[in-house]
Amino acid sequence: MLGRIHSMESFGTVDGPGVRLVIFLQGCPMRCLYCHNPDTWNMDGGTQMSADDILSQYEKNHTFYEKGGITVTGGEPLMQLPFVIELFQAAKARSIHTCLDTSGITFRPERPELLKQFDRLIAVTDLVLLDIKNIDPQAHVRLTGQKLDPVLAFARYLDDKSVPVWLRHVIVPGITYKADLLYQLGQFIATLHNIQSIDVLPYHDMGKAKYKKLGISYPLEKVTPLGQEEALAARQIILRGIRDEQTAVHSLSR
Repeated sequence: MLGRIHSMESFGTVDGPGVRLVIFLQGCPMRCLYCHNPDTWNMDGGTQMSADDILSQYEKNHTFYEKGGITVTGGEPLMQLPFVIELFQAAKARSIHTCLDTSGITFRPERPELLKQFDRLIAVTDLVLLDIKNIDPQAHVRLTGQKLDPVLAFARYLDDKSVPVWLRHVIVPGITYKADLLYQLGQFIATLHNIQSIDVLPYHDMGKAKYKKLGISYPLEKVTPLGQEEALAARQIILRGIRDEQTAVHSLSR
């Protein structure tokens, strides 16, 4: 089986534990206003590679990956679900730590055959980096062009399967940098039991050059990048939502 690969990063340090080989796959159904990889949207782009091709790249630098592994991201890697399954199965056969960076947007629990594929994937996935773009359903559509339901369903599915999750959330001024939305996100997170970390990422506009090169207008042209202090403040609101929800549940159970 061949996957369409946009690019690879040999020594990634922010996409899972340790030093990792990070594979960026082509294809994404979302059109996030702040996306900094619009060149990954097209399913027909990239270079075709097999799982063996990728693992050969891994073996060239395997001594650096002893405490790391492989991370598959995108685009949206679940657009190439069968390929990711094959890659992760081959990686686990070599005892390589596997990490999936996804929004969960393609998850459809009402489709039995697709759910079986997800079960196969999760069986060989050690960690999921789950990106929840916006906790408000209408705002999620405006931000990404896609519904929120599959994302939350996937989060609950991972919780049911006890798959470790590092949750990611991008803070964008005027869009997700709102106290009520951050608090609601915290309340949702409190219903899950598999969240190992919460990474709040400040919005940046480093993708502008790609939009210009592709001849695409940049949707957030007038939005100023957010500082780290604001991102830390946003994280505190999320944590407060988690604490308050957990306290409320505890009180009801007494």
